Amino acid sequence: MSALPVIDMAPLFRRGDAAGRARGRARVAREIEAACRASGFFYVTGHGVTDAILQNLDAAARRFFDLPENVKLRIPMSKGGRAWRGFFPLGGELTSGRPDGKEGLYFGTELPTDHPRVKDGWPLHGANLWPSEVPELRPAVEAYMAATTRAAHHLLEGVALSLGLDADYFETHYTADPTILFRIFHYPPTPPARDGQENWGVGEHSDYGLLTLLAQDEHGGLQVKTPEGWVAAPPIPGTLVCNIGDMLDRLTGGWYLSTPHRVRNDSGQERLSFPLFFDPDFAAEMVPLPPEAAKGHGTSVPRWDNADLQAFTGTYGDYLLSKVSKVFPELGGKVL
Repeated sequence: MSALPVIDMAPLFRRGDAAGRARGRARVAREIEAACRASGFFYVTGHGVTDAILQNLDAAARRFFDLPENVKLRIPMSKGGRAWRGFFPLGGELTSGRPDGKEGLYFGTELPTDHPRVKDGWPLHGANLWPSEVPELRPAVEAYMAATTRAAHHLLEGVALSLGLDADYFETHYTADPTILFRIFHYPPTPPARDGQENWGVGEHSDYGLLTLLAQDEHGGLQVKTPEGWVAAPPIPGTLVCNIGDMLDRLTGGWYLSTPHRVRNDSGQERLSFPLFFDPDFAAEMVPLPPEAAKGHGTSVPRWDNADLQAFTGTYGDYLLSKVSKVFPELGGKVL
């Protein structure tokens, strides 16, 4: 595999006449199945995230990351508490125990203090932290999150159809109240290898939930591990990158495998990326789909982290907390 496929997901938005829409949706479902079976990564067009939304987000994010670090640290993740929101500095996040070569901002669904889950102290639920020095960041983030969340809902309909399920299956069972996590990552140029150790903006990993939708700037650096080896996923104008996560792997019994990926910024320029993680309800039990859709039949395959996803039982919240506490071990011990 020399390049990842590009899928036009526009038919999933229910435009056009009924017959044409049905044909278009069937085509998208076939292409999603092929991409998820081959690599678990693909590009999408027709996603509804406008150039203006992306440009506003990019400009606001660059203004934030240009601030002095002591100013950025006015909204640290420790201040976000159990909501797990805010800024972390370069090297402040770990992948497989090693510090990443990136800094970033964590956001999620904005919930008021009187929301039942916030009142009950649920982890990863609450309010975002916004920098007063960049007031335009909040509307830019909220517009992007709304547009990509809408796209993810529709894209998951295509995933359901690709598995022979009703289009609304995931929304009915898992994502009526999805866990939405959004990050802005800033990668300085990755230093060259030293003492035989490769440096990475973020090392090899897989995502935790159902779908990730990613916008990236023009500098690239994303690499995907396919059966034929590591493949670059450079930016393509007008597209978002989509990949499937561990819970879709779990639900399909291993039919769709969550794919390891990594980032190294060799461009010599500052790189920004904007991943939105569209995941199951925090309280949803992660049991396999109906047998006709869980086509992997619970088959476990060797993973980069030696985990057995098919053996996992519990809620998505259980799985998510087990992961994030390793990414920020010091913070995890204090607030989770």
